[in-house]
Amino acid sequence: MRRSCLVLVILVALLPAWAQAPAPYARRLDVPQLTALGRAIFFDAELSPSGEVSCASCHDPKHAYGPPDADALRRGFRAAPSLRYLNSLPPFSEHHFDNDGDDSTDLGPTGGHTWDGRVSSAREQARLPLLSPEEMGGPSVPAVVARLRLTPYAAQLESLFGAKIFDRPEAAFEAALLALEVFQQSPSDFYPFSSRFDAVLRGRATLTAQEARGLVLFDDPAKGNCASCHLSTIRPDGAFPLFTDFGHIAIGVPRNTAIQANADPRFFDLGLCGPLRTDLADHAEYCGRFRTPTLRNIALRQRFFHNAAIRTLEDAVRFYARRDTDPARWYGAAGKFDDLPAKYHANVNIEAPFGGRPGGAPALSESEIAEVVAFLKTLTDADQR
Repeated sequence: MRRSCLVLVILVALLPAWAQAPAPYARRLDVPQLTALGRAIFFDAELSPSGEVSCASCHDPKHAYGPPDADALRRGFRAAPSLRYLNSLPPFSEHHFDNDGDDSTDLGPTGGHTWDGRVSSAREQARLPLLSPEEMGGPSVPAVVARLRLTPYAAQLESLFGAKIFDRPEAAFEAALLALEVFQQSPSDFYPFSSRFDAVLRGRATLTAQEARGLVLFDDPAKGNCASCHLSTIRPDGAFPLFTDFGHIAIGVPRNTAIQANADPRFFDLGLCGPLRTDLADHAEYCGRFRTPTLRNIALRQRFFHNAAIRTLEDAVRFYARRDTDPARWYGAAGKFDDLPAKYHANVNIEAPFGGRPGGAPALSESEIAEVVAFLKTLTDADQR
């Protein structure tokens, strides 16, 4: 894993949304009104042709805006991520340089929304599920806008963006995406920083002995080494940690045979180099890399990693510690790194806690895995407990 320090700026003023707002509407935009509109759109299942699927179907506020059940995949081949703590997610860059330290080191592919970073903003990301047959299933922009026109909040769209906004379907669609983006910048909903660990950072609580040992293991480069990608300390500017560096890394997660697409042995989800992202298809060195998610609220999940192959938090930690010392447990007869063609196996990360030989001592014992898990459970926000 890699050391990386991103500038974590909380965007209270919502400047990106304002700066990119269509010029004819710039004077009318109002953050509270846009937030309310975005909230209404987010929870509206009537925008889907079935009338049964909304953004909240896969991003449930009662589950930290992540999947509400073990069906994290729905009909696709990637698990639904939590939408919390993406407020400082930078646009994708192949070459990220640390702005708070040694700028001479290229930290590689970083940022972007979705597991492969292929869109640069929450606004662009919101377009994907609205039009995806595996998600909300809108067949086209005009079809989604036709449904928007019939909603109880259609008048709000007209008030904010003009009485004739629905006469221009693409503009109306972009207006809805902007409202969704602004809603996702709401601090109380999407970055409350209200976990027990946040209380510890504020000096208002303490970790138990087990949790404290877990944090030490989490940070130790020779043990868990988790903090090399999941940054765990308060920044010099006072920003609380997001427990991700937003980098892209290949870790060789085992193939999930429950994914329908995986019934075809020729199909592989290669992350940065395809199939959903196409602009980096010729970068063989990126194949198998996926964006590092935040570990905040990780204990709420019932499936882990981009393909939902791991079913418990304990096993997710155990995979890191024992991927190489007990490969049969994860890959069975299929062989190591079975969800990645052999020609890309060199891309898989081998730094601690990975490493070792089959039958050797893992980086973390069972009691140490339990301690790391105990610490991770302190990252659950107050409204989720």
